Amino acid sequence: MGKTAAQRRAERVLAVMAMCALGVDAAAGQDAVKAVDPHSFTANFATCGAVNRATGEAKEIKISYIDLNADAEKTLIMVHGWPSLWHSWKYQIEEFKDDYHLLVPNLRGFGESTHPGDVQSSGTMADMVSDLVCVLEEAKVSKATCVGHDWGSQVCYEAARQRPDIFEAVVGLCIPYLPYNGPFLGIEQLTPMLPKLSYNLYFEHKTDDAVKELNTDIRRTLRGTLRSVDSPPPNKFLQQTDSYLHGWASVDTYLQIPPIPFFTSEEEDYWVDQYEKSKFDYTLNFYTYGNRHASWEFAQSQGNFTIPVPALSVLPTRDPVANWVLAAKLLKSGQLAPKLTTETVAAAHWLQLEKYEEVNAIMRKWLNQNYPPAEKGSKPRDEL
Repeated sequence: MGKTAAQRRAERVLAVMAMCALGVDAAAGQDAVKAVDPHSFTANFATCGAVNRATGEAKEIKISYIDLNADAEKTLIMVHGWPSLWHSWKYQIEEFKDDYHLLVPNLRGFGESTHPGDVQSSGTMADMVSDLVCVLEEAKVSKATCVGHDWGSQVCYEAARQRPDIFEAVVGLCIPYLPYNGPFLGIEQLTPMLPKLSYNLYFEHKTDDAVKELNTDIRRTLRGTLRSVDSPPPNKFLQQTDSYLHGWASVDTYLQIPPIPFFTSEEEDYWVDQYEKSKFDYTLNFYTYGNRHASWEFAQSQGNFTIPVPALSVLPTRDPVANWVLAAKLLKSGQLAPKLTTETVAAAHWLQLEKYEEVNAIMRKWLNQNYPPAEKGSKPRDEL
């Protein structure tokens, strides 16, 4: 059950007192944030086929999604990463809702979307792409541009690689295209160069322990993760292989972490409520060996690693996780995306929230050139 309004108010009073004791200006952040009330949107549900590979059972899962401006000629499907929800696209929803048909899902295992029950091997990239196609079919859409952030970017890149007949263009925010050509790379091979990927090893090798840690204090988990350039996490954050939140070890509770800088208190409450209901139990699909290796193996079996459609990559230059501009060069992402445009933004990991005006302007310009909306007053799209 979610907390009552009185409990929320009491928590905020305690939080303000705790942050004042630490010298943090609690009023400087959330009061200045532009609100996009998640409760003002109606959740839709698509019933999608899935499989629990641990048991071999065929399953039906429910993928929740927001559906806006359904009569628009062209569709954007917006895909979040970890640990995120559909609402992380709040500023892009406001920017593009009058020009495009917007479909904004929660990935399997997140929010109100269900999961087939095996986080180790039943959440591959092909599974995620299949879920997106299922949502499009439920919404009676035949073609779309896929817009992703974080791991959602890789889902979108894979969607465009696997199904260019459906996904006519792709936008990836934060991480570049991570192609599956060449030999399989374990995280162990990457952490010497990228030490802040060490938490990936924790999620991979000690998944149950990680889930328990993430679930222990959900607001602390979310506040500790969703930080900005101006309000960063501790430098040691993400560098442990036996804990996710060890970098915040000096902080006993969420009361001592500043609020999420991108959200109002009500929006933060919504995120906490969503994760308190669904937990983190089935959200670590992206990190487990079974899913990662199966995704690589599937691409290897297809033998095609090229994204043939127009692609936009918007990379942050101040992400504490990694230097993604350098990573893109090392991975030679551009060679496998011949229609790629790359832009950079001086932001941390959550660039679509932190520097939303700049990100929206980049997206708007590129979309106008590669996937322009219909002119006002034109005939709406034909349904399937």
